[in-house]
Amino acid sequence: MTDTRIDDIDILISGGGLAGLIAACAFGAQGFSVLCVDPAPPVTEEGAAGADLRSTAFLMPSVALFERIGLWESLAPHATALQVMRIVDAGGATATPRLTRDFDAAEIGDQPFGWNLPNWLMRRELMARIDALPSVRVIHGTGTATVLPRSEGAVVTLTSGRRLRARLLIGADGRDSTVRRALSIGTRTWRYGQKALAFAVTHEQPHHNVSTEVHRSGGPFTLVPLPDRAGRPGSAVVWMDDAAAVDALAALPAPAFEAALNDRSAGVLGPLRPATALTTWPIISQIADRFAGPRTALIAEAAHVLPPIGAQGLNMSLADLSALLDLSRAEPGSADSLARYNRTRRPDAYARILAIDALNRASQAQMRPLRDLRAAALGGLYGIAPVRRMMMRAGLGLS
Repeated sequence: MTDTRIDDIDILISGGGLAGLIAACAFGAQGFSVLCVDPAPPVTEEGAAGADLRSTAFLMPSVALFERIGLWESLAPHATALQVMRIVDAGGATATPRLTRDFDAAEIGDQPFGWNLPNWLMRRELMARIDALPSVRVIHGTGTATVLPRSEGAVVTLTSGRRLRARLLIGADGRDSTVRRALSIGTRTWRYGQKALAFAVTHEQPHHNVSTEVHRSGGPFTLVPLPDRAGRPGSAVVWMDDAAAVDALAALPAPAFEAALNDRSAGVLGPLRPATALTTWPIISQIADRFAGPRTALIAEAAHVLPPIGAQGLNMSLADLSALLDLSRAEPGSADSLARYNRTRRPDAYARILAIDALNRASQAQMRPLRDLRAAALGGLYGIAPVRRMMMRAGLGLS
């Protein structure tokens, strides 16, 4: 006999990545009943199989959200401050810095731009916080099978066969979102022919809480400060390049890879030594045609995807969550709140995608004259103090 029961819940979150788990903490802290489902198994230790060895730079608006929902106290001891964003152009005849510009957070306030945290550690602390919230549950190994939106609630069938009716369904299930497809929401996608390579390194010179982007061709090479590893300064690397070049790099034997790594870094922190395994993924920009449907909101990569430049990706996701949290106080999933969510968040996300798209295409420049033009533009914009401060505030999502 078929089980026709439908369980009622306030918030159902499809997707247990960082954005989905943070959303579970946020709504749980507000007293809502929350269920988060994810088909992947939990991984909360650095050395475990399948661990996410990337790191995320959380800008100050995201830190403010963490403070609001009771997360920051457990995260702060593990976080590394990002005081300066340094851009280095090494697009000359040789792979050496020819132009360096520092964007210092002290110019716009008394706080750093943000804080960097390893993704695996974030998952560990998020799961610990969820365990302390009595109204929140996470089920791993289970995903979303079907969605039937109704005015009184989104009726969701899980892959386990269980059926739930949620006042608000949050699609946080990635760039190929099942929830988005179930609502027949299309996307616009930009492709670059690039991949990103992520890993951690140690180096001889201290990073002094400076996050450095080195531009040459193919895409930016970014070093983001991490805590010391085995007594040596450490940084997270995100290395973007043409897909074929990244595949070739990932296949190199260790000595050859280390030589290529040090050539591409332009020596900005002295000799670099890989400290973790490599992770690769394809680079695209993508935006959903709508961020909401009946009783449903899309956040994070279900709503928007962009290259890992300027620490915008997950910080945009948390801006989605912060807006949705504010709009859901009276009635989660109401038609008015979701219309306002779509009306406010999609234009902001679209504008940021276009800005990052332009920066990424500039960083891909192969021809020397285009690289020279890129360096001249950076030098000119940096030299105008009001423009420099405006760029820093815009990057943080501040007016």
